[in-house]
Formats: sequence, structure tokens, C-alpha cells
Amino acid sequence: MNVCAYARFSSSNQREESIEAQLDAIGSYCRQNGMALVKVYADHAKSATTDKRPQFQEMIRDAEKGLFEAVIVHKLDRFSRDKYDSVHYKRKLKCLGIRVVSVLERLDESPESLMMGSMLEGMSMYYSR
Repeated sequence: MNVCAYARFSSSNQREESIEAQLDAIGSYCRQNGMALVKVYADHAKSATTDKRPQFQEMIRDAEKGLFEAVIVHKLDRFSRDKYDSVHYKRKLKCLGIRVVSVLERLDESPESLMMGSMLEGMSMYYSR
């Protein structure tokens, strides 16, 4: 399966090395699960409380081109810290046949995982505010 990695750090509380650590964990996850990491997107000093992130938007455009079958993130809060953006972009990706997979939060399509994912999105938004 061809996948991409999305990593980011926000300027207020993380450092550049954070992206390297996220990508190391994602690379290990991909190797362990037989996934081909075909592209890396990384937003530096960008908050996930907005979708105005250049690499994030490039990833969404590339998804529309069918370049990968899943987006791998270290944690779901790297994808978004706005629950509405998260739902919007996950839905868009799902319609394209693309899953969002978290290395640390092992969620599947079960009702329990869907509920947990929603709770994590809400907590990320709360934490950012």
C-alpha cells in the first residue's frame, strides 16, 4: 500500500526536531506494516487550529490525484486541532478511498474507535483553545 506521512509542529510549543521524531515513528510504523512511504508532507511552525497549512493543502490536492491510499500521522492532533476541519478533511479523504492512520492511536472502523476518535478531536480542540 502506498502511503504518505504528514507531520507538523506549532511555533508556540515545539521545536524543529519534533518533525524528525514524528517521521522516524511513521517510518518504523510503515516498515512494520509493509507500507510504501511515497511522500512526506511537513508543516513547520504551523498551528493545526486552521487548515491554512501549505503542506497540508498540497497533501489534500495530491490525494485527489490518487498518489497514496493512506495518510499516516504520529498522532491525530498533528492532522488537525479543529474538530470541524478534521471531520471535513477526513470525509473528503474517505470519499477518495484514503484512510487517516495514527501511529500512536490505533483506531479502526469499529463504533468504539469512531467514538474515541471523536473524543480525541474534541480534546485537541479544547487543549488548543
